[in-house]
Parts: sequence; C-alpha cells; structure tokens
Amino acid sequence: MSTEFTPIFLILLVAITIALSMLIMSAVFGPRKVTRVKQMPYESGMNPFGDARQRFDVRYYLVAIVFLLFDVELLYLYPWVVSQWSASMPPAAGEVAAGVAGIPPVFRSLVFWEIQLFVVILVAAFAYAWKKGVFEWR
Repeated sequence: MSTEFTPIFLILLVAITIALSMLIMSAVFGPRKVTRVKQMPYESGMNPFGDARQRFDVRYYLVAIVFLLFDVELLYLYPWVVSQWSASMPPAAGEVAAGVAGIPPVFRSLVFWEIQLFVVILVAAFAYAWKKGVFEWR
C-alpha cells in the first residue's frame, strides 16, 4: 500500500472514530426522560408562538440567493487574482524560481478575458435582479 494515502486514511479513521464515540456517548449519557417541556421547540430562549409552518415572503429567499451569487463570485475571483500575478513576482530569498505557482505568462491574457466575461455575466445578473426589484424591501 502506498504511503501517499496514509494521511487521508488516518483522517477518515479519526473522523469515523469521533462520530461513533459521539453516538455511543449520547446514547449512554443522553437524557432519557421525555417531558412536555423537553418536547417543545426551542426558539432562542423565548416561548414559541405561532405555527412553525408559517409562510415566508419570497423576497427573503431572493435576497438569500443574491447573497450566495455574490459570495460565490468571490470564491472564483480570489484564487484567480492570487494566481494571475504570483508567477510574475520574483522568487523570495531561498525560494526556487521553478516552484513559484501561478498562471504561465502565455495564458494570462486568455484567463484575464475569461474572468472579464465572468464578471460581465455577473453584472448582467445583478442588473436583472435590480430590474426585477429583488433589492426593494416593501
């Protein structure tokens, strides 16, 4: 068996061990007495009121989706920014020049314009959401 996968197997073993030990400990030490108070839903220390199945306004979900849209955008842009310019920087003291990661200079222009297209599509989605009134809370 290769030693390359040993850390992965160790992490899986630790995760499974922790999960099983938590399951066993909760079964052994967990509460067993069922009371009416313990069966009530917990709402931040307040007594619950109203029906738990009440309807939410769709604008709540639209704002959440727009937030996810722009949050995921940063997940795509940040690694690109780091890799776009890291290969052009000179290696630090004691660092080998070949070990510097980044986009090769040949492909920088192509990757730059692909990211610009991504940002244009993102701005179009933002304009569409704005036009539809997603950001207006009535």
